Amino acid sequence: MSFIQTAGAAVPSIVVAFVIAAILALVATPVVRDFVRGRGILDHPNERRVNRRPLPRGGGVAVLVAFTIVGGALVLLNGAFPGTPSVAGLGPNQLAGLFVGGLLAAVIGAVDDALDLRARWQFLGQAGVAFVAVWAGITVVSIGNPFGSESIPFPAWAGIAFTVVWIVGMINSLNFIDGLDGLSTGIALIAAVTLGVLSLTLQVNQPFVAVLCFALAGALLGFLRWNFYPAVVFQGSAGVMFLGYTLAVLAILGTAKVIVALLVLGVPIIDSFWVIVRRLYSGRSPFAPDRGHIHHRLLDVGLSHRNTVLLIYAMCATLGLMSLVVSVSTGLYAFLAVLVAFGVLLFVLGRGAGEELP
Repeated sequence: MSFIQTAGAAVPSIVVAFVIAAILALVATPVVRDFVRGRGILDHPNERRVNRRPLPRGGGVAVLVAFTIVGGALVLLNGAFPGTPSVAGLGPNQLAGLFVGGLLAAVIGAVDDALDLRARWQFLGQAGVAFVAVWAGITVVSIGNPFGSESIPFPAWAGIAFTVVWIVGMINSLNFIDGLDGLSTGIALIAAVTLGVLSLTLQVNQPFVAVLCFALAGALLGFLRWNFYPAVVFQGSAGVMFLGYTLAVLAILGTAKVIVALLVLGVPIIDSFWVIVRRLYSGRSPFAPDRGHIHHRLLDVGLSHRNTVLLIYAMCATLGLMSLVVSVSTGLYAFLAVLVAFGVLLFVLGRGAGEELP
């Protein structure tokens, strides 16, 4: 892994963006928490949830606010100060797709937080924001070839279809894994840092995207102060929708980093895959809630809430480091290996918890 020559010059901007975003989210989260709690937008305990008292949801709006302020300032500066990267390579429509699409995703999620929309309406909203990205020119035009050095180009229609599936899949993967305090927040933070580092390599060469990734990571760290166990506020659908959309788009902007994102987010993506397979096998809707996720399995075999979250963090961080040092083909093979291993792990954990699995 080799970095671009200007990577060192971009470090001060990265640090400043990270710190400011973290402070903004740290300060904004209690304000958002009090606002949603005052309107009765709460997650109530039930058989699937681990919280023992009603907690405010929708706190992820604070991450949106921090990221939008810092990211918007970076766009306006546009390399005006030494070391501040310019938006070269990203068009106005793409930038609008990133920020406006993220805002729309959060709005749809906020409506779900307030009204508990049915799964079909949530899915339509997710597809809608995915098409916003496509309209803005944010599409995957090619993907790394696991069998050669040249990328595999997509026809226009295939690129659009892949992009929509990618964005909707990313949103749902984070949504499905968002079951323990700080879990999806920490996973998204690890993914944002990994994508940020990758954007500074010769392979990608997108320093502006790198700074945006670290701004998002800073906002997530500030929010994690309030969201980590024992949480006082949850991301809610607003936060999950925004995060899933934004990470998916950041993985596409510039040079598509989909294979890397696929590996670093392997835990939530593969967990979602196996949960959907099991639900369909059982004749249920793939969106029917249950306690079949990896974090539920680990809790059921005796791990504590905190240790379960930290273990999954470690798994994601390991995959993130791997994604930075392996080739596209190796990364894809690693993802497939994790897919199989994850399925075996879920089966063993289910047996250990005394559940009859197919």
